[in-house]
Amino acid sequence: MPESKPRKKIERRPQEAAAKEYKPNPVWFKPVMFGLMIVGLLWIIIFYITQGLWPLPAAGSWNIMIGFGIAIVGFLMTTRWRS
Repeated sequence: MPESKPRKKIERRPQEAAAKEYKPNPVWFKPVMFGLMIVGLLWIIIFYITQGLWPLPAAGSWNIMIGFGIAIVGFLMTTRWRS
């Protein structure tokens, strides 16, 4: 078996690593994140208040899962939020 040569480590400067690590989010990120959480909550509230007539009557109780799904996407976005 031929011996492989050891690979050279590429060293990064601390400034480059820090600059890459702390880039702020785009301007649209925060409104979309909070908007998804609010829309998900409103979806569930509207479903309960209208006794299943709104937002999607054909979905039935799945409207709760749809609302939670929308809100969870917003909550998952908080893990990527940087100021």
